Amino acid sequence: MFIRRTATRNKLNGESYITYRLVSSERHGKSVRQVTRLNLGRHFDVAAKHWPSLCARIEQIVSAQTSLAPLELSPRFERLAQHYAAQLVIRADTAPATTPPVYEEVALESIQQVRPRSVSVEAVALQAIEQLGLRAILTECGFNGKLKNAALASVIGRLAHPGSELATWRWLNATSALGELMEVDFEAMSLMTLHRASDRLMQYRAAIETRLFENVRDLFGFETTVTLYDLTNTYLEGTAAANPKACRGRSKEKRSDCPLVTLGLVLDGSGFVRRSETFAGNAAEVKTLEGMLTGLDAPVGSLIVMDAGIAAEANLAWLVSHGYRYLVVSRKRTRHFEAAHAITIESASEQPIQIQKIMSADGQEVELHCYSSGRQAKESAIAKRLCARLETGLQKLAEGLHTPRGEKRLAKLQERIGRLKEKSRVGQHYVITLTADESGEKALSLTWSQQPIEGTLLTHPGVYCLRTNETQWDAERLWRTYITLTDLEAVFRTFKSELGLRPIYHHKESRTDGHLFISVLAYQLVQTVRRQLKEKGIPDSWSRLRETLSVQRRVTVSFQRRDGRALHVRKSTAAESELRAIYEALGLNPTPGETKKLIV
Repeated sequence: MFIRRTATRNKLNGESYITYRLVSSERHGKSVRQVTRLNLGRHFDVAAKHWPSLCARIEQIVSAQTSLAPLELSPRFERLAQHYAAQLVIRADTAPATTPPVYEEVALESIQQVRPRSVSVEAVALQAIEQLGLRAILTECGFNGKLKNAALASVIGRLAHPGSELATWRWLNATSALGELMEVDFEAMSLMTLHRASDRLMQYRAAIETRLFENVRDLFGFETTVTLYDLTNTYLEGTAAANPKACRGRSKEKRSDCPLVTLGLVLDGSGFVRRSETFAGNAAEVKTLEGMLTGLDAPVGSLIVMDAGIAAEANLAWLVSHGYRYLVVSRKRTRHFEAAHAITIESASEQPIQIQKIMSADGQEVELHCYSSGRQAKESAIAKRLCARLETGLQKLAEGLHTPRGEKRLAKLQERIGRLKEKSRVGQHYVITLTADESGEKALSLTWSQQPIEGTLLTHPGVYCLRTNETQWDAERLWRTYITLTDLEAVFRTFKSELGLRPIYHHKESRTDGHLFISVLAYQLVQTVRRQLKEKGIPDSWSRLRETLSVQRRVTVSFQRRDGRALHVRKSTAAESELRAIYEALGLNPTPGETKKLIV
């Protein structure tokens, strides 16, 4: 083999450029022909003096000359030789499925299994991409072939190997057979190409989300009548000084030491994303609703389900004025429940739920007072812990009054008691008395008693209230519709634990937004796969599915034939029973990728 430098021309724009090819001489009858085995591309940057040793090493690898010591090459050239040798096998002719089978006589001690690469998650994700038409959507948005492949690889990498774009690039290079399935050499693709693909995805974010949701709706045939809306935040590593959205705020992951960004999602009742948006890390939930729903083209009368953090009176008034219905958690602090006027239903986990439906005086709104024994046990435990924490703090202050160095100044003690009550969240349920001496400056004693306020956590644990302007539905239908909001919480858990949403390492706003959007697209693929599997009786989480899919590999098996020539066969390993069940449910071939055969 040898490397040839060839001048050529771009047929589209007429540009002249130099490309490099790996060429071998082959005898055909009485003549010898030079055959291009591999196009090394126009960016092949190995100096000409290293070409002979590089070619010799490639030939040594594909000839399976295990008895010979490998040529001494630098780590970089060894990686290139291994890569180009693997490409020769990957791009070899497809082995025909002949009947009867073809037998080869080989030396058993020469057998090698090399270049194992994951293939199952990639195959499943590619089918979901075709079902949702994501490839066609990117083409419509003007993505060229290189950026389109990079964008698809970024999305698949996020669901197969969650992490940063750098982690995806490493996964494509060293772990995955995605390039074989897509017929793309990702090992020759730079990390910057993935970043450019992320930038391009952000340019067409709205168009991609709209078209993707239309395809989802056509694929599964559901009606868009219920819309869920909520926000979550995630943290960034470093200061992210160049990102104006990176702000300090209350972290739902207890990472207030880091700058945060907020992700808002509008989902259909089916669990698919209709729209996503990135906000500042300190964004107020109540101020985001109008911007997210404006231009969404949700049908008039759609029911918007959201949490108490967004359900401000101004937002509810805006929803009503635009023809939407709402179903939200009431912000009313007083808890109320009358078991005698409630009905009992069962939750999905077969737990009894009592519901009391109350119509407003003007008949325009319904309140749903709900009681759950499971929630009562949880809230009672929380209240007990908070009360014990407050009483422990008060006890320490009281004991300090009888020690020489304990705090006795009345003003200081009142200040410390105030801080204890503020932190405890149950301070309003206690009457705390400080008895002062004749001077009024020092405390003599500290006493307290618990006096629970009616209609609060301490008197009505397990009670919560929903409110809606949908007055025609019965109590059970309203409650079960609201519970779909818990599915959105599960979505956020999926983003954070299964799709690499956190942490974010980017410092630029556009790259941070792109990272989040790639996770949103990956979620759409996951939801498509899981919905189809659930219909076939496989309700596993994505992490469990990914674990099952991860065992299958695509492997090259190399042999030395009797005639001295090397035989390379690249094929996927056989699917085990649990994996085969997933393939059958999705209608996929249990051995992804074609069988390749190369004789050298």
